[in-house]
Amino acid sequence: MSKLTAIFTLFITLCLSLSLSLVLPSLVQAGDAQNAATNNNDWVELFNGKNLDGWTAKIAGQPLGQDPLKTFVVEDGLLRVNYANYKKFSNQFGHLFFAEPYAHYRLLIEYRFVGAQVRGGAGWAKRNSGVMLHSQDPTTMSLKQDFPDSIEAQFLGGLSDGKKRPTGNICSPGTEVDYLGKRLKGHCQASSGDTLDGDQWVRIEMIVNGAESVVHMVNGIEVIRYGNLQLSKGSASAKQRQALNGKAAPLTLEQGFIALQSESHPIEFRRVAIQNLAQ
Repeated sequence: MSKLTAIFTLFITLCLSLSLSLVLPSLVQAGDAQNAATNNNDWVELFNGKNLDGWTAKIAGQPLGQDPLKTFVVEDGLLRVNYANYKKFSNQFGHLFFAEPYAHYRLLIEYRFVGAQVRGGAGWAKRNSGVMLHSQDPTTMSLKQDFPDSIEAQFLGGLSDGKKRPTGNICSPGTEVDYLGKRLKGHCQASSGDTLDGDQWVRIEMIVNGAESVVHMVNGIEVIRYGNLQLSKGSASAKQRQALNGKAAPLTLEQGFIALQSESHPIEFRRVAIQNLAQ
């Protein structure tokens, strides 16, 4: 081998060694990050398909944990909101709370409306339900309180009348949000979602990033996003916070409980799952 060839071979070897020393750590880090992302993306089933372990009912007019008419039941692997024991619906709005509060998460729910609305239910409540996000602690709700201070991801079913009635909307009982860069006026904002008639299963996901932003996705398609979540100044939760921390206490809504609604129309849930996105 000539001296020139030997020098060239040594040069190539050194270059390869240097390249590998730079690239391999990056590949390892990328692999670790991918593994961590995979682990973080595991779904945790909040509804176990067998019973209501981890869930507590709060019905307007009833103490926390009391559901004498068995509004929330588990049958055939489904969590059912039913009114079989109701003679008439008299504003007994209910919420089924999960035990833990969350701040940064992705919530997945599969639901469908079934049957007919119970007698006495309001017209607006027909094929109407939802899930409350960042809800107030149910132990702080008054006996007759209809709705917890929260952000509601509203579920609506079409009425098979040809009129637009999208699902995946946002309502704000006791709270405020920004929508399209401005403070949202009014109680609810319709999404861009489709009108879904009949008793079809619907998959809805809510991606919640603390008080910063929330995105709703219906059957895999984004239908609305909003942000800057806060308690309304006159809400029960705001008054409680100010009583504890002074009138200057910030009203930012960074976390809270998850609750499924009962508003007079039967609805079934076959899956309620969460990914905790907290770092």
